[in-house]
Amino acid sequence: MTRKQRRLYFVVLGVLAVGAAAALVLTALRQDIVFFFSPSEILEAKVPTEGRRIRLGGLVEQGSVVKDGAIVRFRVTDGAHTLPVVYSGLLPDLFREGQGVVTEGKMGPDGEFQAAEVLAKHDENYMPKEVAESLKKTGHWQGESQPAK
Repeated sequence: MTRKQRRLYFVVLGVLAVGAAAALVLTALRQDIVFFFSPSEILEAKVPTEGRRIRLGGLVEQGSVVKDGAIVRFRVTDGAHTLPVVYSGLLPDLFREGQGVVTEGKMGPDGEFQAAEVLAKHDENYMPKEVAESLKKTGHWQGESQPAK
């Protein structure tokens, strides 16, 4: 075996090793990826949600928060559609009706989103682009130029 052949052999082995490592990393990460969706995307069946952990974002609908001990029920809206959410645990201090919220969990068999985590946002500046655009289309956007309702 000449030096050129040996060098080519090591380069090919190196490329295969890097490719195999990249494939393993991507396979491991695929299980941990959590996608973000609005209520409209979920209810219009644009995404498969069966048994998947997802993030749901939008505004907490006015008058929808019902507390029963440690269990809290509320509805998340993007202006076009509304999705009921149930959460068991302590809510963030910034959580309130009319504010932005991101919940992480799974869709229940009854169509209710079962949140394992609730993240409250203090204004729409930190809301994902898709939800902000949906709120602007429906007239629910409370940006810098509009006072909070």
